[in-house]
Amino acid sequence: MTKNNLIYLDYNATTPIRPEVIDLMTEVMKEGGNPSSVHAYGRKAKARLEAARASIAQAINCRPQMVIFTSGGTEANNMAVFSCGKKRLITTNAEHDSLRSVADRFNGEVDIMPVNEDGLIDFNELKQSLKKKSEHTVLSILYANNETGVLQDVPAIVEIAHAAGALVHIDAIQALGKVQIDFMGLGVDMMSISAHKIGGPQGVGALIARENLPIKSVILGGGQEVGRRGGTENIAGIAGFGLAASMIPASLEKMKSLAAWRDEMEEKLSRHAPGARFLGKNVSRLPNVSSIYMPDVSSETQVMNFDLDKICISAGSACSSGKVKASHVCLAMTGDEKIASSTIRMSLGWNSEYSDVGAFIASWKKQYDKKHA
Repeated sequence: MTKNNLIYLDYNATTPIRPEVIDLMTEVMKEGGNPSSVHAYGRKAKARLEAARASIAQAINCRPQMVIFTSGGTEANNMAVFSCGKKRLITTNAEHDSLRSVADRFNGEVDIMPVNEDGLIDFNELKQSLKKKSEHTVLSILYANNETGVLQDVPAIVEIAHAAGALVHIDAIQALGKVQIDFMGLGVDMMSISAHKIGGPQGVGALIARENLPIKSVILGGGQEVGRRGGTENIAGIAGFGLAASMIPASLEKMKSLAAWRDEMEEKLSRHAPGARFLGKNVSRLPNVSSIYMPDVSSETQVMNFDLDKICISAGSACSSGKVKASHVCLAMTGDEKIASSTIRMSLGWNSEYSDVGAFIASWKKQYDKKHA
């Protein structure tokens, strides 16, 4: 995507909102109405709400009543872990900050499993961890890592966890719109998703939860979302989320091209710089993202140099402080502070063009050559 001569390659941080979504949200905001009201305006808002719920349910293959709208993926992750009634949490050392913060404040036992050099969970470690208090345990993991795109074998993990009596929550926020998601087929108990990763608005997400789970609202109010999440729903944002979800098939088709462009980029950089590394390259990962280690050039320096070349990339996940810091995901995978401090993430999306990748390659090579001339 080019705008004001900028090339945007940070889709995993947030995806530019689709024009169709903006148009719909503008229309809905003009309508007004509270979906809890019984008059005509309220009924129209309620219809918008339920149409979006149905659209999202269809996109991920779940029942509409499983969709609990939230303020975003972070709230959905918090809600899944804090409100499921379990007193033990198992997660990994390569999770998104929203779950890492939950683990820090979880009122119970927390087990942090290491990932291997490919970013994957070791099944034997998981089985060992599930040998104690499994019936009181919730396992919460990323389906697709937000930095590397590495995809966990969720069906296999679910089989192991359920056999031990544990609940399974997956953070599918990065996976949505990039790979086909089948909630019922995956067999998980809960799943978090977010609108702004698929061309919808920021500030809207959802927790998908099976109806038999004792989900308790972490936000108390007027009993909205069938009592599972209080507060008047963001109708315009939710409507935009529903429309963006209906456009997922087009996104999945675009991912085929993005995967080819990404792979071509990695091949060219490998030939130019034999010391370069691409984290997660040897296993299944999202088709749109590459986590790239440039020898001897810090992530912060790379981000600034790309910015000078009018290319927007990031070092790991988006950080609220706005500072560039060593990636905990890279460190978890490599155990090498040097690699973790010299890795950046480029990610493509629905509005990316082939020429964007060419510009990225040229800028990366220029920075590498300046250091290694």
